[in-house]
Amino acid sequence: MLRILFLILSSACLSSAADFARDSDYDYDPPLPGSYTLPVVKLAADGTLLDTDNKAVNLRDLTHGRITLLSFIYTRCAAPKACPYATGVLGQLHDFSAKDVALAKNMRLVSISFDPEYDTPQHLAAYSENVREAKSGCEWRFVTAKSRASLEPILAGYNQAVDKRPNPSDPQGPLYHVLRVFLIDRAGRIRNIYSSGTLDPRLVLADVKTLLLEESKISKQ
Repeated sequence: MLRILFLILSSACLSSAADFARDSDYDYDPPLPGSYTLPVVKLAADGTLLDTDNKAVNLRDLTHGRITLLSFIYTRCAAPKACPYATGVLGQLHDFSAKDVALAKNMRLVSISFDPEYDTPQHLAAYSENVREAKSGCEWRFVTAKSRASLEPILAGYNQAVDKRPNPSDPQGPLYHVLRVFLIDRAGRIRNIYSSGTLDPRLVLADVKTLLLEESKISKQ
């Protein structure tokens, strides 16, 4: 079974970058999956959040068991290279996973709002329906917090700074933050951190498949 998974991933790796490239104008080619390694950065932080059904969920349960891409967002953000961009990239990966059985089973997307006063579970539920075009594909969870105070330890654990803009009516949104998206392996270890300059869906996909190939090689040892 592991041999079959390895062959599926290897063949899929050759076509995935090309599929994204047809819709993009990147000026470089990402590395081939499995041609490099991703060192462990640190353990992913835990905490208690609320899902779109207003039920408490441990962040640990969303960062273990699958390869996870975790993004911090807020739905009022209009900065073009921040939340809308991050959610758009995750949306591309979600759409791609709808056509890739191995990805659909082994990858998870998590979007955490750091604007709990506005991004209530009900609001996030409606928002998630708008951004998830593919009804199949990998798991994509949207979560928020009961309050900003309860969210602070999680933000600190991921070194995700969030500040209020001087002008709350700023057209880019009332909050300022640096885009950070985390690649977390199945054991809950951060393996890469993407910024607005490195959040290329082709590179992220190559990283995810590199981790899957790494798992396959370890299992065969």
